[in-house]
Amino acid sequence: MKIAIGCDHGALELKNRLAAHLKEQGYEVCDFGTHTKESCDYPVYAAAAARAVASGACDRGIVLCTTGIGVSIAANKIRGIRCALLHDLNSARLTRLHNDTNMMALGAAVVDEALAMELADTWLTTEFSGEARHQRRINLVMALEDGDAPMGSEEVKK
Repeated sequence: MKIAIGCDHGALELKNRLAAHLKEQGYEVCDFGTHTKESCDYPVYAAAAARAVASGACDRGIVLCTTGIGVSIAANKIRGIRCALLHDLNSARLTRLHNDTNMMALGAAVVDEALAMELADTWLTTEFSGEARHQRRINLVMALEDGDAPMGSEEVKK
């Protein structure tokens, strides 16, 4: 599996450690930066990683910043991306089982290195359940990109 990874200066050390961990696990890692501690703009790196996932060049992606919030917002602006901000193992598992997320976001000031590795391992090894109700909801979420999702509760019941 090929993993896109990207971060800003606030998460550089965690990104580098996580990338090394992923390589040790046998994943191919495509590092979209940043590569220095100089202040930079997180949307640049989150979007680069997200575009690699959306295009199919990478299977999944991991983005990091100080809180994980900014990179998750930026990644989710790329068509086809479902990025979840993670900080607990149950969410890492359920976001794959129920939402078939293709990206995850981490905050370097929120999770420590050990938890970041566990989150990535859990997220990468959990498969989508494939249940019809979850696929239906994913389809509704993805339709929002085209403005095609139901607008009211009556439409959802159909």
